[in-house]
Amino acid sequence: MVDVGGGTGTVAKAIADAFTGLNCVVLDLPHVVAGCEGTENLTFVAGDMFEYIPPADAVFMKWILHDWPDEKCLKILEKCKQAISNKDKEGKVIIVDMVVDFKKEHKILETQLFFDMLMINLTSGRERTEKDWAKLFLATGFTSYKITPVFGLRSLIELFP
Repeated sequence: MVDVGGGTGTVAKAIADAFTGLNCVVLDLPHVVAGCEGTENLTFVAGDMFEYIPPADAVFMKWILHDWPDEKCLKILEKCKQAISNKDKEGKVIIVDMVVDFKKEHKILETQLFFDMLMINLTSGRERTEKDWAKLFLATGFTSYKITPVFGLRSLIELFP
């Protein structure tokens, strides 16, 4: 599993500890992973998600895509698809991010829209509806996806080649 933009490895460490037979890689910018120490099943790789994502059975991204505009998300997702596709088998991409749902109760929708305003003002990204996500996924060649609302405002999104 590759944790794209995984920082100092908090999530990947938890996964590696829970599943000791799984090899985890944290991919982040050189200055972020400099000095990070891996374990037997956790390694840190300095790199740029817009250029290359190491091959893996699964690519994981938590709170990454909402930071970027659609054009940049397309590049990231293309690299993810390349990373999980090889001649023997295809893996999947796992995303933890927000899916704005206008059918949700008022307070949750209000909070989701507040986050959207934050992303627009603090980054060049935004929060997306399922329709917005689907356009990105299909444009990068993924054939199907599954969205499972979990973790309050967040959803678990699985992409399949």
